[in-house]
Amino acid sequence: MFRNLPRFEFLSPKTLEEAIVLMNQYGKNVNVIAGGTDLVPLMKKGELKPKYVLSLSHIEALREIQFLEKAGLKLGAMCTIAEIEKSEVIRERYPILAQAASVLGSREVRNRGTVGGNLCNAAPSAEMAPSLLVLGAMATIASSKGERVVPLEDFFVGPGKTVLGTDEILARLEIPVIKPGSAGEYIKLGIKKTMDIALVGVAAMLSLASTDGICTEARLALGAVAPTPIRARKAEKTLIGKKIDEGIMELAAETASEEASPIADIRASEAYRRAMVRVLTRRAIKHAFDKCFHSPVKE
Repeated sequence: MFRNLPRFEFLSPKTLEEAIVLMNQYGKNVNVIAGGTDLVPLMKKGELKPKYVLSLSHIEALREIQFLEKAGLKLGAMCTIAEIEKSEVIRERYPILAQAASVLGSREVRNRGTVGGNLCNAAPSAEMAPSLLVLGAMATIASSKGERVVPLEDFFVGPGKTVLGTDEILARLEIPVIKPGSAGEYIKLGIKKTMDIALVGVAAMLSLASTDGICTEARLALGAVAPTPIRARKAEKTLIGKKIDEGIMELAAETASEEASPIADIRASEAYRRAMVRVLTRRAIKHAFDKCFHSPVKE
């Protein structure tokens, strides 16, 4: 794993407290490594040359997957993408999260990559971000001052940038219980499907009234089409209080495409990404709407 890399000192704390002490000690000279699927390639290319690399892989407290009926899911930052994909409690209670994990990279990447690493890398195309955003995830951040909790939508501040200070570590994500009558869908568009990062990623979460099918709550999130993963709040408003039909879905999809601010690069044009936001948003809403009638979440 560490062949052909610049020289550095490797730090391997056994507890979160020990890791925080080392973070304070070395400050900006230390880079944190989780699964290494993002950091190691950058070091091999010479784009990063840290003096110290601090591994979180031996901190068991960061690997928890715990579900409580009232509190919801606690998901440690060091949980691998494969563990999320295969977790029975996540597949049963938060299927949209398992769905997103299943299309992230190759099997090898999913076995090594972690949810915390995926989020802290802060790529606009971060695969796990859209589904976590529509689930209302909160990020628990640890430092020598204790813990602070930040809504995940406030965690990203720009491409490759988060709210984390030099002495802070993302410890876990806390996800509330999904309401009965709710369902979600994540759709990724990539050139090579699971092997490629998303050209566009869309997540939708709907809650329907049991009596008349009126949408009581809607969350939409977009990836790879803005400087950070974002909530499409204007599009959400077009759904709330409405009975979902073809016209409403199309209006929400068009509104989401207007909220996006995609770039053009070698992989896709700005116009193509914006068009795909509309197509995928409509499709995600439709799939989530259909799932609501099949009781995917237990009461």
